Amino acid sequence: MADAKNQEKGNFFQRTGQRIGKWFREMRSELKKVVWPSRKQLIQNSLVVLLCVLVVGVFIWVFDAVANLVVQGLIGLFN
Repeated sequence: MADAKNQEKGNFFQRTGQRIGKWFREMRSELKKVVWPSRKQLIQNSLVVLLCVLVVGVFIWVFDAVANLVVQGLIGLFN
């Protein structure tokens, strides 16, 4: 009886191939549901991201410069 079940399911490679095929079919089905942004939205969102990165980068740079001055001042005090 166990042999009959194994023959119905197929061997390991057949089962794996079927699972991979099913995964790709489901993925394709889900990708059809995606609402892709227009070119204008894509450019606008990219500019927002770049602006945010620039602002955070400047903030970190200023904070680093101030922290460096504080540390150098403390080192100068104790030397």
